[in-house]
Amino acid sequence: MTFVSQENWIPQGVEDLENRAWNALHETDNSVLVTASAGAGKTEFLAQKAAYLLQTGICPTPKRILAISFKKDAARNLSDRVAKRCSKEQSRHFDSMTFDAFSKGLLDRFRPAIPKPFNALGSYQIVNPFRRDYDDFLERYGYRGLSAQQLEKKLVNTDPPVNPANGSQLDRALTEYWHEQFFGGDEISLSFPMINRLVKLLIQENPYILRALQATYPIVFLDEYQDTTYAQYDLLQTAFEGSNVVFTAVGDDKQRIMGWAGAMDNAFDQFENDFDAKRITLLSNWRSHEDLVRIQHAIARRIDTDVEEAQAQAVREIEGDVSSIWQFQSNDDEKNYLAEWVSREVQSGNVEPHDVAILIRMRAEQVEDEIAPSFSAQHLRIRNVSRSVGEIQIQDLLGEDLIEIFLPLLRLGATKRTPKNWTLAQQSYLSLNAADPDNDLAQNKLLVQLELFVCNLRKELANCEPSSDSAEEIAGILLEFVGYSVLRQSIPSYRRKMDFERVWNGFVILLKECAEHSSNWTAALDEFEGIGQVALMTVHKSKGLEFHTMIFYGLDNQSWWSLTPQREEELNTFFVAFTRAKQRAFFSQCMERGSAIGWIQQLLAPAGVETIDGKTIVN
Repeated sequence: MTFVSQENWIPQGVEDLENRAWNALHETDNSVLVTASAGAGKTEFLAQKAAYLLQTGICPTPKRILAISFKKDAARNLSDRVAKRCSKEQSRHFDSMTFDAFSKGLLDRFRPAIPKPFNALGSYQIVNPFRRDYDDFLERYGYRGLSAQQLEKKLVNTDPPVNPANGSQLDRALTEYWHEQFFGGDEISLSFPMINRLVKLLIQENPYILRALQATYPIVFLDEYQDTTYAQYDLLQTAFEGSNVVFTAVGDDKQRIMGWAGAMDNAFDQFENDFDAKRITLLSNWRSHEDLVRIQHAIARRIDTDVEEAQAQAVREIEGDVSSIWQFQSNDDEKNYLAEWVSREVQSGNVEPHDVAILIRMRAEQVEDEIAPSFSAQHLRIRNVSRSVGEIQIQDLLGEDLIEIFLPLLRLGATKRTPKNWTLAQQSYLSLNAADPDNDLAQNKLLVQLELFVCNLRKELANCEPSSDSAEEIAGILLEFVGYSVLRQSIPSYRRKMDFERVWNGFVILLKECAEHSSNWTAALDEFEGIGQVALMTVHKSKGLEFHTMIFYGLDNQSWWSLTPQREEELNTFFVAFTRAKQRAFFSQCMERGSAIGWIQQLLAPAGVETIDGKTIVN
């Protein structure tokens, strides 16, 4: 493999990096903490640093880079960016995954090495217990003096095995909980916090595995670091502290909105101290234009008075207001005028429906029921990405490997000329079949098979109208071609049958839904992806996304009763919501539903965000 000298390396796919990004990229001997606000291109920075490390030989074969993200779509986004900037051989040495996938992968690979009784034979199922499940356990075992919250917190932060002898009632409850999950049913049940603790035990008790892990991954990236939980950080320390592993962590403490899920309070300071990391702050904002960045800074200063002002790099493309609070007297006025305004903007060519997002605090299903009829009357459809199809939410489904493999094939079957999807289909098919990049004959044989399948698929789609039955049949044809066993063996998250079937069933259900009321297969696939639909999602679901126009629905003291100056995480959530916008960010406020949040309006007003009569927005 030919390497580029460090002096001659240039950024891949972008014109240049800001000076501070160059400094962070060149920091390869010591760990670095890159802090940056929304729109700064933190994921792109990691992709560039990966390219730099791989293309200059700083991370040579057989060494690998481990990139850990909080969410699956973020992990895939980073992996895709690296694949576009590096050769196939280089990108093979970049492993991008979530914390959960990282720990589950180690468990599945080395499970027999875990000390007894946690190496019990047999398959296991992943469970996501709610508070009521912990309450049920405590009631069944007679622990009436304990709360579900106490048990859950103890589980997350306690290493097995727990010694109940002369221990507290909580210790005894936790011991019995572990025993029930392992031996109380037909199949072992493990939550991801339990897997986290088991993997910590695994690497603590097996120095050979620990050394192999450190030798394989001398470089570790941490994306969206502000979301890291105490248990996840504890596992990172156990795996890498005291080694020669070099970290690059990126994040923004102003976007810490996962405290409810256990995110650390002092993640940045602790990382600096524990790994002797150098902190570098990026200033560019590549997402939003100057007027929006000015408003973002007003919110950011309320969170951190010492924050540096970001430098807007995006260009303003629209005229008129870019942000204001639309005040309505009634619920009917709010939803009807919003629908009419979005319809007018779409009809005038200012924005596509799928480039508009309606962000809400919670209860997406309820809001969908409230506003969908008004949007439908304007010939617009709402896409609630939090809605479940089977046992998986739509947004999570669209980020799955299965969709990344199947959707390009379906697009090729529905459309004759689509080079982008042909490239994607080639990459997926060769990867699934572990094609040797140096064996042209083997690769050509697979590509011939792929081309023949696409030709046959086009005939199938041309001969059948979209319907529930035909969609199910087409899904079966895809699975037969790609291979049920191949998918499950090639993709670690699908190796357990129930994990694969959860995604597969969701895919089939959504495809059938989209085919039922589409006139052709291209329209069905557009609907599958949400093209031409206005996105509806909670603020937490919007994290990591961006939209031309954002409408924050429900800026009142009833919808967002917890938004007070004393609640830091709620203000962070508000900041995240606003920074999703590339061109415009508006807020709707209904006086019938609740009162205005005065301190927020006072915060935004000096930055140019006025409160106006909502009825005037369609004039």
